[in-house]
Amino acid sequence: MNAYLNSIGLMKKPSDTTVVVAMSGGVDSSTVAGMMKKEGYKVIGITLKLYDNSKEVASSKQCCSGQDIMDAKRVAHKLGIEHKILYYQDKFKQGVIDNFVDSYLKGETPIPCVQCNQTVKFKDLFSVAKELNADALITGHYVKSITIGNETNMYRAIDENRDQSYFLFNTTREQLNYLRFPLGGMLKDETRSIAKKLELNVADKPDSQDICFVPNGDYTSVIQKFRPESFKKGNIKNLDGEVIGVHDGIVNFTIGQRKGIKVSDVEPLYVIKIDSKKNEIVVGPREKLGKKIINLNNLNLLVDKDNFKQDILVKVRSTGKLLNAKVNFKKDNSVEVNLKEFEDGISPGQACVFYALDQKGYKVLGGGWIKD
Repeated sequence: MNAYLNSIGLMKKPSDTTVVVAMSGGVDSSTVAGMMKKEGYKVIGITLKLYDNSKEVASSKQCCSGQDIMDAKRVAHKLGIEHKILYYQDKFKQGVIDNFVDSYLKGETPIPCVQCNQTVKFKDLFSVAKELNADALITGHYVKSITIGNETNMYRAIDENRDQSYFLFNTTREQLNYLRFPLGGMLKDETRSIAKKLELNVADKPDSQDICFVPNGDYTSVIQKFRPESFKKGNIKNLDGEVIGVHDGIVNFTIGQRKGIKVSDVEPLYVIKIDSKKNEIVVGPREKLGKKIINLNNLNLLVDKDNFKQDILVKVRSTGKLLNAKVNFKKDNSVEVNLKEFEDGISPGQACVFYALDQKGYKVLGGGWIKD
């Protein structure tokens, strides 16, 4: 019998291949489910109920809302595929929301979407997909996955404005070999066009923009809800250590922030440092924001360290550009990243993601969490 390489890189006919599609209720994941079904795969759609918004009005700009779950059910019914809902509110609260709040209390700027991907989505959902004997777990993320043999590598999406590789740097090698991302080689307009051809009810649905548990982007309201005691007044100091103002809680500030400091000076002031132990904010002129050396911990590497002998590219925020850098590994499994040029607003709690350009595109090498 001749081997048959299907569209997700497996040596099986689509009709003999079972895939689990993570269906959020948005156009991207719904389109992926439709694509897999049309190609003849055995598709099981799974939607995660991640937080309790029964007492809140869910915004159309938020993901994982009650409306999203209903939309996912309608899409599954339209496609004629099996659909399951997993209730992971407790897991999400412990793995994502608590981490989000704790990070701000430490003076960091967290990325809950990375935590969500690495915990409930790619850990718990990964296990469920395995239990269902699925051959692959498929999502609607905009990253490219290229599978050769039994190994899958992740690349930046061709649509740079939609690329989500920064949020997936913490994916393990085992998870990546099991994951597939069909939209990485497509533009968003193409995705919507396919959704319309499949006559899916979400074809014109707006993209989610807000963090699902942060209504209207007001993250301080989340901290107020879970840790109301966190809003303690403290000093605002300049770079000479002089007290020049008072703040109402360090959780109201992020590195590089200009608005809301409420301290006047001859030139605009920016948040340079947040000291959670002293409950202090340090401010200064914009030129003091630039850094060329970043220290990382809690690394996740998708390639051998030999790949870092040459200069690589790094991204220090989701909306940032790729920066030329040199990575130096330390004995304690931490890393010092040396940027070739100064970069502003580098904040603890954010991720520094490693890339290398090869003939297939910008390959994700892994990354780590910014310590300072």
